[in-house]
Amino acid sequence: MKTLFRAVSIAALLAVSAPAMTFADTPVTAVAEAPVRGTVLSLSAYGETRLAPDMATITLGVTAEAPTAAEAMRANSLRMNAVIAALKRGGIADRDIQTSGLSLNPQYLYAENQPPKLTGYQASNQVTITVRDLTRLGSAVDAVVGAGATNIGGISFGLQNPAAAEDAARLAAVKALQGKADLYAGALGGRIARLISVTEGGGYAPPPPQPVMAFARAQAADSTPVEGGEVKVRIDISGIYEMQR
Repeated sequence: MKTLFRAVSIAALLAVSAPAMTFADTPVTAVAEAPVRGTVLSLSAYGETRLAPDMATITLGVTAEAPTAAEAMRANSLRMNAVIAALKRGGIADRDIQTSGLSLNPQYLYAENQPPKLTGYQASNQVTITVRDLTRLGSAVDAVVGAGATNIGGISFGLQNPAAAEDAARLAAVKALQGKADLYAGALGGRIARLISVTEGGGYAPPPPQPVMAFARAQAADSTPVEGGEVKVRIDISGIYEMQR
């Protein structure tokens, strides 16, 4: 058993002398300078915070078809202008409306043993909007559909200021890491002497948009129901501890 601990210690010393591995997302690393004299434990843990979102991002657009490209673009512009006006009337600020897609494509009719026949053009325009008051989300969807929106691509929920949630996740991650270190040290018949280094990774990232399967104009007085659920903020950390017997 003594030989095993010496081998682990030597390997650990070599590992500690190498540069610390970091995560791609703005890592934070703290390293102790004193030489390692005991066995090294290299561990990882994470902390999570779940809370209700306070913002949503949704993509929507209009599509128009016409015999000529100019007519298709003109019809598309009229519809999109009406959609944007409806958004602004609903309280969506200019800074929260961004064009995210614009296309014009010829349309063909295909028949067996015949060359494709041009039948017209299709123009599409898509915007991505940010809704900072979720109580307006359902009514905003109804308004844009009523104004002529033909496509609703996806929706995602997030946090306008995730800093507090990240800090809570950090505290949970540190507590989990320390608990794991104490557990390993006790099982190996030793104790934690000190923390040599700690590296952070992860952090808040808005979830990807989810498909919107059925958003139609509400026929009743109530607006389209939209549920935000919860968003998750996760912080991953890795730590290297010195254990002594």
